[in-house]
Amino acid sequence: MIKNLIIRYKFFIISLITVIIITVIDKEIGVKTFRIAASSFKQMASVLPPIMILLGLMDVWIPRESMMKYMGDNSGILGIGLAILIGSIAAGPMYAAFPFIPVLLRKGVKFSNIIVFMNAWCVTKITTVMFEVSALGYEFTLVRFLVDLPGIIIMGALVKWLMPKNELEELYSKAEEM
Repeated sequence: MIKNLIIRYKFFIISLITVIIITVIDKEIGVKTFRIAASSFKQMASVLPPIMILLGLMDVWIPRESMMKYMGDNSGILGIGLAILIGSIAAGPMYAAFPFIPVLLRKGVKFSNIIVFMNAWCVTKITTVMFEVSALGYEFTLVRFLVDLPGIIIMGALVKWLMPKNELEELYSKAEEM
């Protein structure tokens, strides 16, 4: 059991040991590293609970059949549009989007639409766009959108096309087991 924990958290353990060694060598850098890590943890702890509540509600309230109809394999442009819309109105940092993936997989959402959703979360968030317009101007924002929107859609199709079918099936079955 301990061996499994060590294997599972090896990256964290290696990082912790590295920071401890750095702290021994240079206390100021080590303390600053721990402060940054604590700040990041606090931010994550404040963002994830509301996301988990929304996920639970989405899992219970939205029937699988509806998600499959509007964002599933036969959803076409409507599924892409919904994925972009949901990703664009989302709030929070990118890591807050990752818990949505298993729920979307369980609901039968087409994998390319999941990738589109994730990319839209990163690139087209309304809060970011409003800041961008005020800081860089609407011309820049419009040009970026004209480049990014097709890129988001192409990325979704490309990832689905490159992903082996057996790995996609395994991904969907693992999500069902969760």
